[in-house]
Amino acid sequence: MLADEAPRPLPPSAEEAQDPAYLEALAAELDALRLAVEALERRHSADILRAAPGSRASARNLVHYLALRSRDIRPLQDRLARAGLSSLGRSEPHVLVALERVRGLIARALGRTLPASTLLPPVGFREGPALLASHAHALLGPPPPRRSTRILVTLPTQAADDAVLVSDMGAAGMDGARINLAHDDPAVWSAMVERVRAVRPERPVRVFMDLPGPKLRTGPVVGASGPVRVGRGDRFLLVGPMVADRDVVALMARTGAVGGVRCDVHAVFRDVRAGQPLALDDGKVAGRVSEAGGSWLVVDVTRARRDGVKLKEGRGINLPETALSLPALGAEDRAALDFVVEHADAVSLSFVRTPEDVRDVLECLRERNGHSLGLVLKIETVAAFEHLPAILFEALSWPRLGLMIARGDLAVEAGFERLAEVQEELLWIAEAAHLPTIWATQVLESLAKRGLPSRAEITDAAMSGRAECVMLNKGPYIVEAIATLDDILRRMDAHQRKKRTLLRSLSVSGGL
Repeated sequence: MLADEAPRPLPPSAEEAQDPAYLEALAAELDALRLAVEALERRHSADILRAAPGSRASARNLVHYLALRSRDIRPLQDRLARAGLSSLGRSEPHVLVALERVRGLIARALGRTLPASTLLPPVGFREGPALLASHAHALLGPPPPRRSTRILVTLPTQAADDAVLVSDMGAAGMDGARINLAHDDPAVWSAMVERVRAVRPERPVRVFMDLPGPKLRTGPVVGASGPVRVGRGDRFLLVGPMVADRDVVALMARTGAVGGVRCDVHAVFRDVRAGQPLALDDGKVAGRVSEAGGSWLVVDVTRARRDGVKLKEGRGINLPETALSLPALGAEDRAALDFVVEHADAVSLSFVRTPEDVRDVLECLRERNGHSLGLVLKIETVAAFEHLPAILFEALSWPRLGLMIARGDLAVEAGFERLAEVQEELLWIAEAAHLPTIWATQVLESLAKRGLPSRAEITDAAMSGRAECVMLNKGPYIVEAIATLDDILRRMDAHQRKKRTLLRSLSVSGGL
């Protein structure tokens, strides 16, 4: 039990659960929940009206879910379940109708009639999942037979020239091809698109393009002599592009740093303050800034492998507590959008942090007549997670929309120990808004890169079926990884749908 958490009361006995006074207390709590839902819907009526016509019911349901989750209802859930009623634990796609159904059953048991609702009819039990399926179809394309979760695959550069590879990827189960515009050039991208469009005409593979976004990556490493390796307790420098090598060496001598890593993003040195955390290389090195000098930072390492980590060029930089004054949509992204609108089915926006970031990309898409393009918001920062409701209310004005759960950056930003909690919350909120999700980062990575998966990866792949799409990264064994994921997802489709366990007959029970 967490230190700030009160002990949960024991559920009632079967006799208590049938007592009218007990049911009266349940009815009062549910009435209070209903009032909270009504109040929040009225408060967000303008946000609901801003949504695209096909998404207004989803925007309403999102508001209802946020109202439901604005308080701790776990004790109420225990008491509802003990009384043989729904505990509201799977109400994401149809919050208000689930709440009303439970209220109605209790009212009937007490011989009462519920007052007429002042709200529009709620999203129904069938309508909620149908809206999610419709939105997933619009963004991701139709699902393959016997598998509701699509497979999105990052294309390697060789896909531009290797038609056989792309064809094999499609045959293995690829439903969407991802082209990362941070790499290669328009000639390579065009060739990739041509290869993908030739795959499986009866159910075309969708083309997704990732905008480059701000490149928060390490540059060249400056050391006193040879490669630089850091471990816990060491100190290194992050230095701007204008600091000369000799000055880096002098700073190393003064501060006791073992090396210096270049970074050419000026906002990092402008916005980072002493005391804030900084991580490199997907969290392999984590530390805290002890000095900020305007064009350089001193970082004290707090976490690394016992034998140390070699500092390398081209590795990601994460600043979880720093509000970087960087636009999600830079000049390079705006230039790339012309190509995206002409060639892609959907575009992914990196580094989303605020509703203004979404507003910028929607404005750019409208200026380029990209109204039919799908939009994927990559949730990869703590800021995006914290601003998620406002981000979604802004984004729901776009008819083809989805979320990517970028688990690699999220793990570094929020902390590895919080990743499971954060990814679950993202899945729930997206389902409440009837938005498809893409489960991303390191799915079957050992298999794709080395030809053999780990046991943990197989379990992770099985859990990924709760999203509408799973993303695989490139690797020499990518065709095998696609086929394996396809098999896992088909099997799990018979056992799990979102949070609901499906009770298919078990083979082991046949011999009893």
